[in-house]
Amino acid sequence: MAFKVGLLGLGTVGLGTVEILGDPAQRHPLVQELVIHKVGVRSLDKPRDPRIPKEILTTDLESIVTDPDIDIVIEVMGGLEPARSLMLKAIQHKKHVVTANKAAIAKFGDEIFTAATEAGVHVLLEAAVGGGIPVIAPIKQSLCSNRIRTVTGIINGTTNYILTRMQLEGGDFAEILADAQKLGYAEADPTADVDGLDAADKIAILASLAFGGRIKLPEVYCEGIRHVSAIEIGYAEKLGFVIKLLAIAKRKASEEELEVRVHPTLVPKAHPLASVNDVYNAILIEGDPVGQVMFFGRGAGAGPTASAVVADVLNIAALLKTDLSELAGQPPILDPLIACAHQHYCAIAPMSDLYTRFYARFLTRDYPGVIGKIGTCFGDHEVSLESVVQAGFRDGAAEIVVVTHEVQEGNFRNALKEIEEMKEIEKVASVLRVL
Repeated sequence: MAFKVGLLGLGTVGLGTVEILGDPAQRHPLVQELVIHKVGVRSLDKPRDPRIPKEILTTDLESIVTDPDIDIVIEVMGGLEPARSLMLKAIQHKKHVVTANKAAIAKFGDEIFTAATEAGVHVLLEAAVGGGIPVIAPIKQSLCSNRIRTVTGIINGTTNYILTRMQLEGGDFAEILADAQKLGYAEADPTADVDGLDAADKIAILASLAFGGRIKLPEVYCEGIRHVSAIEIGYAEKLGFVIKLLAIAKRKASEEELEVRVHPTLVPKAHPLASVNDVYNAILIEGDPVGQVMFFGRGAGAGPTASAVVADVLNIAALLKTDLSELAGQPPILDPLIACAHQHYCAIAPMSDLYTRFYARFLTRDYPGVIGKIGTCFGDHEVSLESVVQAGFRDGAAEIVVVTHEVQEGNFRNALKEIEEMKEIEKVASVLRVL
């Protein structure tokens, strides 16, 4: 029995997918039953891999998603449009969809999954988060008996590469970003990566799956790494931390709201995520009763991402092979362990309600009693300090570094506002959260 696949996009991931499907030896036997029927490309004139027959190439992408012979559509074009419209049209024509498009799923997931549920087809997206790291299927299946408490991840390789080099070399953000762009680790326009937008898309997807409800992307707090300096990297090192861009989804103690956020964070060196470096990704999940489990690997690239794409295609092919409902004249049955059929939206707590630790660095005039005034102000706002260090002088100002105990963010911000207005304070040079 052969299953016909339509492929939208023949870039890095598309080519990786073709390579796997064209070389089934020593892979799962079901790979041999997958046939690439059509491939959608932007231009027919571009030189192509000789393993791809010219007769299956087309620039008419709509003809792929409406072709009655195609069982599964793979979308690896990226971007919001026409990817969204093509996925919806494929669903309308009762085709299962596999996508690596985290931006389209994070923004339009409610529309796409509602349409898929109504049409009785699956939309699978393992490749959308973490490249080749299997994390979405484990959340849906292997961990489905758990109450998930927290999902914490390093899920953007570009920012992790930059922060790793800043830590190892002591260089500043701008120079290392420029080098990363030359090496191909960062895009010409790095905004989505360095401003945390890519990680926000991904944690929205993971939170939706882990907590069984839809996430409104604008409600995900997002802060990037542009303001992280070599100075902060150095102080973090002295205090026993490394700085990572973390994406965090957490069920609050009340169990009525979630925290979903992306921001640079001081991570204790003993923490499992502290040693995840360079372009690698890792996702740490805490659940009851499983405890902690961590998924680690390459978060991007042709091979890892195509691996996840084909795994999803095989899952759908296995369902098609065993689903007898159509033979009985019934509508197709969705597998509840891989479908994303939840309809309600999760309530996201405001950041002011967050309880966390903070790191802050102040530049102050060298007046007697300034540390005491800062400590008193924090105390007045119920902010407990773990440590206060006068670190020396910088640009003619005394430098004071503070680390708090776990406090409410709203209280911390109110205290910070008052401290900024003190005549002794030249500026609040940096504020970062601490894991």
